[in-house]
This record gives sequence, C-alpha cells and structure tokens, in this order.
Amino acid sequence: MKVDPCSQSSLMHPDQAIIKLLEQVRPLHDSEVVQLPEALGRVLAEDLASSIDLPPFDNSSMDGYAFRFQDLANNAQLTLIGESFAGHPFSGEVQPNTCVRIMTGAPVPRGYDTVQMQEKVIANGDAIQIEPPKSIGANVRLRAEEVKRGSKVLQAGTLVGAAEMGVLATIGASQVRVTRPVKVAFFSTGDELRPVGTELGLGQIYDSNRYSIQGLLSRANVEWIDLGVIEDDKESIRAAFLTAASQADMVITSGGVSVGDADFTKQVLDEEGEITFWKLAMKPGKPFAFGHLGKAVFCGLPGNPVSSMVTFYKLVWPLINKMQGLIPSQPLQVQAKLMSDIRKSPGRVEYQRGILTQNAQGQAEVTITGGQGSGMLTSMSLANCFVILQQQQGDLPAGSIVTVEPFPAVLN
Repeated sequence: MKVDPCSQSSLMHPDQAIIKLLEQVRPLHDSEVVQLPEALGRVLAEDLASSIDLPPFDNSSMDGYAFRFQDLANNAQLTLIGESFAGHPFSGEVQPNTCVRIMTGAPVPRGYDTVQMQEKVIANGDAIQIEPPKSIGANVRLRAEEVKRGSKVLQAGTLVGAAEMGVLATIGASQVRVTRPVKVAFFSTGDELRPVGTELGLGQIYDSNRYSIQGLLSRANVEWIDLGVIEDDKESIRAAFLTAASQADMVITSGGVSVGDADFTKQVLDEEGEITFWKLAMKPGKPFAFGHLGKAVFCGLPGNPVSSMVTFYKLVWPLINKMQGLIPSQPLQVQAKLMSDIRKSPGRVEYQRGILTQNAQGQAEVTITGGQGSGMLTSMSLANCFVILQQQQGDLPAGSIVTVEPFPAVLN
C-alpha cells in the first residue's frame, strides 16, 4: 500500500517502526555447505551436535602429579612410576600408593582420580610427597563434563565467530551448512555527487554515503553490489532500480526520500515498487522509505550522512540479521553519568553520539562528541556509543544519568 508522506499527521516511534519492518521480511531459506575455514562470519543453517564427548577422556587441568586420593589418607609417600603427556599417555598399570608425573591436557591414567599441582609436591627421586588437595577429583577434567556425545553444541542462527570456529574444530566438524549470504545492491543518485579523487565544482560534494554504506554492509557480512552514482535522469534511475532488484535480496539508496523532495527517485519507486514513505520520531533520521521492488526488499535512507548511518543501524541492520536467519538479540544498553550538558527538544528519540569511558572508581561516564548535526559525519568517527534520549526528554544537565548504547561491530 502506497502512502503519501504528506498525509501522515504524526511521527512513528522507531521501536514501532522496527516491529513493522521485521514483520515484512522473512529469513532466506537457501543454504550451502562450506569448509570450516570458510565458515567465519557465516550463519549456521542447522543445529550441530557433537559426534564425540568433550573432553573425550579424563585429563589434567594443570601440570602436576596424578594419584589415588585415598592413598593420601595417612599422608603416605607415593612412588613415581611414570609420566603422562598430551598425546603420549601413561601405558603402565596403576598400583596403590603410586603416582605419575602428568602434564596439562594429558589423560589421567585409569585407576587414578586426582591431580595435585607440581608447586604443592615435594619430589625426591621416585619418592613423592603430595600436599593433599581439598577433595577427590581435584584438577581433573572429566570425560563429557562439557559436552556429551550427541548433544547440541551450536544452534541454527548462530553467527560463526572465532570462538565458534574453535568449537566446530573441537568436535571435528570439517564442514558446516550455512545460510546463503544476503545480497544487497546500493547506489547513490544526484548530479551534485562526485567520486573521491576528483576536483569539486561549484555546488558539488563528494559521494560519502556510498562508502559508509559499503563499510556497514561489509561489517554485516553480506554480499554487496555497488552500482555507483546514478545521474538525475528518470530512466537511468529506473534502470538502476530494476538492475538492483534483479540481482539482490535488498536494495538500499540514500537521499531522495525526504518530504518535499521533487526528484525522480520517488516517481520511479511509485511506478516500479510497493513503497511506503515514513516520517519517524527519531533524530537523526526522520525520513525513511521501505517496501519491495519485485522480490527485493527496499530501504531508502535519508541523505544526510549521519542520518544514513543511524537509520541503517537501527532499522536496516535488524532486517539483514533476520534475512540471514540470525537469532534475534537486543543491543546492550548501560547507564552512564553525563559529563556535559545536552540540549534537546521534546518530540523525537535522539541518538546523540558520545564517547563512553570508565573513571577510576569503575563508573561509566559519557561525553558528547561535540556538534550533533546530521551532516557532521565526524561525530560518528569520534564516537563509540549512542546516547539515547527518549521522545519527550528535554535538556539535560551534566551529572544526569543517561542510557548509552555502545557501538556494535557494524559501526566500528
């Protein structure tokens, strides 16, 4: 359903907007099997169970000596009968009142049940005096205490990071099934935009938004398609939209969606897609467009650089995550002491850019980066968090407690 932006009498809260947006996208069902080294940054398409116990055998958690706990009952001296190293376990027969030298990760010989660290042992040749540990089983990692064979270790929708790579290797998974990367096509429009590395003419600016979007998409682990800058010509814009929609799962543009814009972007979108133009109660980022172009999802970001990045993070990134099949999660928010005054007019949720630090007492403090204009992209570069100010909030003095949302990886 197409809606004339001029007919919208009120602004939509960004929390309400994201709920509506998420209702209109579905996870991709395509998947592929990749080798383990290629799985980094991909999303698991199926649950994974372990084919082995973890650990696969009782082993020592430190360098020391393995023995029977009951043999220390009378503070008995034990006899050293061998060694157990990682990859080279003790192969002899365990007898009462004996022990073996053991290294971290090495198998605990069958018959022994406890390990004491070497710093609490006195060795005189084969005569070993051990300070009794607090309980039987000390410093022994038992077979299957972490994961039992056949139990689930990772679930579908998990983003494979460094830790997950290690887990997959630990259970011997040489290849895994992952979702197909979301394909995102993007381009800029405007005769005033010039590529970097060229001279600017009167009234011209460099096309920065496309590079910010490219960086955001790269952080979001998608397959992106950069269609460049499209001239302000209706048929050129139409061709760009049709090309993008035919190649991608999502199409992103920046600019041309503000109320009152009289360019060709809106005309083409109305003719070729099912697009809704929204006015959001967020700052920066009031104008936003969403809909479909053929089978592709369309997101039209505001043209101001900071507005473009903020709306991507708050509205587009959750859509990409859902399309990838990622397990939903809420961003971390913390409370921090405001170190300078903030000016704000009630009416919109504001995402001011801040620098979050910790003082000597371990308390969180946040300082605004300076000018907060939606065209001041340096405010994003200097910041490491958003200071979130609610819709009806007004000015705040230094010393106030505010909600802070540290930047995720996609913004760093």
